[in-house]
Amino acid sequence: MRFTLLVTLIFGLTVAGQSQQAQTITLQQAIDLALENNPALKQAENNMGIQDANVRSAQLDFLPNLNANFGGTRRTGRQFVQETLQFDDFTTNTMNGSIGGSVVIFDGLRNINNLRATQSARLSAEEMLERQRENVIFNTAVAYLNVILGEELLTIAQENLESSRQQLEQIQAQVEVGMRPLVDQYNQEALVARNEFEIVQQENSLNINKLQLVRIMAVDPLQEYEFEIPEVRDQSLVQQDFDLAELVEQAMETRRDLRSTEIEITNASQNLRIARGAYLPTVSLSASLSSGYSDQFRETTLDPNTGAITRQTVDFLDQFSDRNRSRSLGFSIQVPIFNRFNTTRQVQIGQIQYKNAVLELETKRLEIFQEVRQAYNDYTAAAKQLETTERSLIAATKAFETEQERFRVGASTLIELTQAQAEFVSASSNRVQAVYRFVFQEKLLEYYLGRISTEL
Repeated sequence: MRFTLLVTLIFGLTVAGQSQQAQTITLQQAIDLALENNPALKQAENNMGIQDANVRSAQLDFLPNLNANFGGTRRTGRQFVQETLQFDDFTTNTMNGSIGGSVVIFDGLRNINNLRATQSARLSAEEMLERQRENVIFNTAVAYLNVILGEELLTIAQENLESSRQQLEQIQAQVEVGMRPLVDQYNQEALVARNEFEIVQQENSLNINKLQLVRIMAVDPLQEYEFEIPEVRDQSLVQQDFDLAELVEQAMETRRDLRSTEIEITNASQNLRIARGAYLPTVSLSASLSSGYSDQFRETTLDPNTGAITRQTVDFLDQFSDRNRSRSLGFSIQVPIFNRFNTTRQVQIGQIQYKNAVLELETKRLEIFQEVRQAYNDYTAAAKQLETTERSLIAATKAFETEQERFRVGASTLIELTQAQAEFVSASSNRVQAVYRFVFQEKLLEYYLGRISTEL
């Protein structure tokens, strides 16, 4: 019974795996999936909520504080009776309540500077979030490019293997009729085996690249995926005439991480003003309304006719709303005199943070200049390689076709044919890599300029 169930389960899983069709994904779909599923990008988006909360908190700091208190006590034991000027044992019930608030009139402009600091921090985080989106787009495009390049190189290796097998069949036929020595057949069989090994290597490299792309997209790794090869138009392989100085200027204007670093200087400046504001006095205004009730509270009355004195209990509503109600209004000025040099220390820290922010900006500008210059040089080199590999492929193709014909009629040796085939395969591989390298360097240049978008 268990064996039957196990066989059925294995058969079901096998059928399910065979029936599962590979999902075709385009470059645009890969980018959209990465932007939707990337965990680091989601965390950055969630952190924007924290920045929004900090800004709202700084805005609400301008509002007054408002507090309400209500309490009651019950006291039993020996107590002093004011009317008889004696002590007696009895129980007293009292209730009291108050409502009050205060507002800061002046605090060394710390509230204002705190609001500006939180707003600049939010703006800086927003710029970095956009730059992180650009990173995801670029990394996805690079991983997709590696997959497509791997598939192209695998296709070249498969075509090379097919050509080697056809040559092996031709050599075997010639060996049988005595036109070729047996050693040529052995050498060709070794070449076929070497080509098969190269295919295994290309397949393994392609699978690694696919796993890397799947990880970036954050999709189901057990699903099979096929990646559509984007069309590379001829006009896409034309070198554009760039000016390095203009590219650097564009990067300085559009790079979001540079703008974020510039905003960090503003943030550090506001934090320094907050620290210096602690040297100034704080002026506050306060107001309160309070009342109370006691069951021992009595109202004394004098009868004018008899001269008798009577004491009557005052009810809760009368006491709480009228008799015991009190109001207060005041202001306070707090002048800092000595706080163990805490303010001085905070000012010094703020000055250092401001200097570090300025240094970080200079470092970022230098980094951007180096990135743009390197990308420009790589783009120029890729364009030259593209032109060179095209001429090399044309020459290698003609040479290989010529050697094939000469070998067929017995005018060439196997060594010459093998060498021509190796040069043809190398030229084909170099051409494919040059095409994708050129496209990659162009996108890399756009990335360092801060102009990359989801529409690739």
